[in-house]
Amino acid sequence: MNWRTLARIGTLAAMFLLWRSPSEIFAESQNIEAPSWAVPRTPWGAPDLQGLWNNSTTTPLERPQQFSDRELLTPEELAQLNQEALDRVDRRPRPGDTGSYNGFWFNRGSLLQRTSLIINPSDGRLPPMTPAGQERAAWERGADSWEDRNLAERCVTRGAPKRPGGYNNNFHIMQTPDLVVILQEMIHEVRFIPLTERPHLPQNIRQWMGDSRGRWDGDTLVVETMNFRDGIVFNSYNCCPGSGAGLQLTERFTRVDTDTIDHRYTVNDPTTYAEPWTATIPMTRFEGPMFEYACHEGNVGLANILRGARAQEK
Repeated sequence: MNWRTLARIGTLAAMFLLWRSPSEIFAESQNIEAPSWAVPRTPWGAPDLQGLWNNSTTTPLERPQQFSDRELLTPEELAQLNQEALDRVDRRPRPGDTGSYNGFWFNRGSLLQRTSLIINPSDGRLPPMTPAGQERAAWERGADSWEDRNLAERCVTRGAPKRPGGYNNNFHIMQTPDLVVILQEMIHEVRFIPLTERPHLPQNIRQWMGDSRGRWDGDTLVVETMNFRDGIVFNSYNCCPGSGAGLQLTERFTRVDTDTIDHRYTVNDPTTYAEPWTATIPMTRFEGPMFEYACHEGNVGLANILRGARAQEK
C-alpha cells in the first residue's frame, strides 16, 4: 500500500468522523440529545415529509433585549416563562376593554429553548433596514377603506412561509415525484412547489405567496421562492417585516426524527435589509384532523371597524 492510498484512506476516515446527520445537527441547534433514527422514504425513494405538522410557538422572531447575547434559555427559565404565560390565560379584561378569545380558541404553543427564531445574525435580531425598508415597515392600519386594513385581517393571505400565530398553525404536506404541496390551514392557502427544472415565472407575474421551485439536497428539501407581490408588506404576519417585491427566500425542510421537521428560511432582500438573515421554526407532527378555516363567513368585524370610524368622525 503506497502513501497516496494511505492518504486517501485517511481523508475518507476524517470525512466519516466529521459527517453529522440532519437529526444530529438539529439536536445540537435545539440543545437536545440526537436519537438514532433513519429518514423515512417515499415509494420512489425521496425523503418522506408527508403528513400533518404544526409550528406553534410563542418564541419571538427577534431576541428580546433582556437576553442580550444569550442564545438559549436555561431549563429553569424556560419552565418559569411558560408557566407565567399559562397563568395569564383567560384573565378578565381591564374595564372598558372588550377582551379577546378565551384560551379554548388559541393554540399558541410554548417557548422553544432558543431566545429567538432568528439564528443568523448571531444576536438574534433583524439586520439594519434600508430607508425604503424602514418606510415600508412603519405602515400602520387606518380605517378610511377596507384597503387600509392588513391582508391577514382581510382574509387575503397570511403569507409564505407562515410564521406562528395564535391559532391555525397547521400544515398538510403532500408529495409526488415531481411536486411538493403544502396546505396551510390558515386561510386554506396552498403552495405548489415543482421539483422539476421548470423556470420561474416571468418577473411581471407576482403572487401573494411568491413563485416557488424545489430540489432535494441530500435529505433536505430546498425551496427557492421569488416574484412576491409588493403588497405583502401590508400583511401583519409577513415572514420578513418590511419586505415586498424584492424578497427572495430560500427554505430548507429536513425531517430530523419521527415527529419533527427542521424548517428554516433565509431572507435575501437588499431593498429592505443590509444583509441576509435566517430564522428556524420547528414543525411537529400531530394526528389531526385539520379543519377548514372559514375567515369571512359570518365575520362582521371589518364592516364594524369601518362603521365605527365613520361614527367617530361624526
